[in-house]
Amino acid sequence: MTNGHGPNRILDEFAKLMTDAAGAAQGVRREVETAFRSQAERILNSMDVVQREEFDAMRDMVIKAREENVKLAARLEALEAQLGKTAAGESGAAAEKPASRSRTKK
Repeated sequence: MTNGHGPNRILDEFAKLMTDAAGAAQGVRREVETAFRSQAERILNSMDVVQREEFDAMRDMVIKAREENVKLAARLEALEAQLGKTAAGESGAAAEKPASRSRTKK
């Protein structure tokens, strides 16, 4: 049985057959996955669903805009506080000016 015939040859042929079958099964699996992804993509596109990349880009823009709003709100608050101090100082001076004007007009 060492001449290449017999049980060893049968086992070799069977192993080769199984290897070929496994390779063919993987090829079929890849084709099925590709077809499934294509079909799923078509369905999602027809449903007008946002793609992940677009969602992530929009989320980043919103985060950046929110941070900018916080900065602008703080800046506005500081300017209003500064304006309030200036207005308080001017209102005291403004109260004196009409009195001085009324004296000059008499």
